[in-house]
Amino acid sequence: MNSHFVKSLFDSTAGNAALILRVPTGLILAAHGAQKLFGWFGGYGLEGTGQWMASIGLAPGYLMALMAGSAEFFGGLALALGLLTRPAALVSAFTMLVAMFSVHIGNGLFMSNNGYEYALTLAVVSLALTLQGGGRFALDNLIAQKLNR
Repeated sequence: MNSHFVKSLFDSTAGNAALILRVPTGLILAAHGAQKLFGWFGGYGLEGTGQWMASIGLAPGYLMALMAGSAEFFGGLALALGLLTRPAALVSAFTMLVAMFSVHIGNGLFMSNNGYEYALTLAVVSLALTLQGGGRFALDNLIAQKLNR
């Protein structure tokens, strides 16, 4: 694998602001993923979420629930830790765009009508983290330091 690619995966000059974006966004995504995967926090688990996803045309529902739940849960934990921030953020952004266009877009902007504003916000923050990386206080920096030795 190209060393420049690997280095760019972990390096970040984002500073402290990335921490402020990463941690709450990551924890929110992880909580939503836990609802889908494990039924925690009032969620329906894989079976219930899969049935719902199939009912709105995302089939096979169980697989879609597994993929969305995993992207949110594991991607969210990775974002909170600043571990593989760019790939985790990219997968999270994609997941939010799918949610936005398959579930929320027809309901308008506002969350009060099950609109897309929340998914859009999470997607935009995730895209920003994809571009800037995890920032100064990310585990990615420890990896980058070891790679630079």
